[in-house]
Amino acid sequence: MNGPTLHKTAADCAEELPGAQLEHPFGPDWEVFKVRGKVFMLMTEVPGRPVVILKADPDEADALREQYSHITPGYHMNKKHWITLEGGEDVDKELVRELVTDSYRLVVAHLPKAERPVDPHTYGTGTRPVR
Repeated sequence: MNGPTLHKTAADCAEELPGAQLEHPFGPDWEVFKVRGKVFMLMTEVPGRPVVILKADPDEADALREQYSHITPGYHMNKKHWITLEGGEDVDKELVRELVTDSYRLVVAHLPKAERPVDPHTYGTGTRPVR
């Protein structure tokens, strides 16, 4: 998947998530998706390369970085809790959608129960295929 397709796929997925909102708090070059005011995805270009920055469980983030060459620590974010995804041959639509949904669920899980637009324990719990 190339960079522009990565951005489109991630944005399309984020826009479908209940309560998700797109903002531009850092200017037009940064697309920031939030749920109930909390960031779950950022998109920008890092020296001309489109990237998607997502929240991830620390253990899963380590495993993802080992498994996928196009997943690195979070750009300008906490390297333990965030990952950066670039386009590449090992990145497909299913992986992007699952990573965006996982990021969203992690953020929703930390919201007060009354503010959660979905149950983070059951929403979008598809299984990522093992490669």
